[in-house]
Amino acid sequence: MGYNHAMLPDINIGDRVRLRKPHPCGSYEWRVVRLGADIGLECLTCGHKVMLSRRELAHRMKALLPAEPPADPNRNG
Repeated sequence: MGYNHAMLPDINIGDRVRLRKPHPCGSYEWRVVRLGADIGLECLTCGHKVMLSRRELAHRMKALLPAEPPADPNRNG
C-alpha cells in the first residue's frame, strides 16, 4: 500500500525532508532544525523557518532524505 501518513518515520536534526507542495520561493526541500512536540524546518533555498506539528509534517511530507554529511576539513579542494 502507500505511505502511512499517521506514522512519522524516525527523524533526526539535520535530516532533509521533501514536502508535497513547494514553498513560495519554489523549494520543496527543508532541513530539520528542531525536534519536540513540533518539528522545526528551515527552507534550503531561502532560509525561512517554520514549525509544524508532527501530524502536519507527516501529512505534508513526501520523502525523508538523509542528512548531508558535514564537509571534511582535511579534504583539499
